[in-house]
Amino acid sequence: MPKMKTNRGAAKRFKRTGSGKFKFSKSHANHILTKKTTKRKRGLRQGQVVDQTNEKSIKRMIPYA
Repeated sequence: MPKMKTNRGAAKRFKRTGSGKFKFSKSHANHILTKKTTKRKRGLRQGQVVDQTNEKSIKRMIPYA
């Protein structure tokens, strides 16, 4: 059986944690930052863990992560 292909877009966006969950960084933190509050920008710096409902589809996109 041939090797499965990794979805490269997903591979760049998600990383596997030690416990097997997927983490990602939040969007909207690159430009047009003047109208966003300091509190909002500070929140965007934090990474987040993928919800359990989406984990199956990400595992399918990144089979070797």
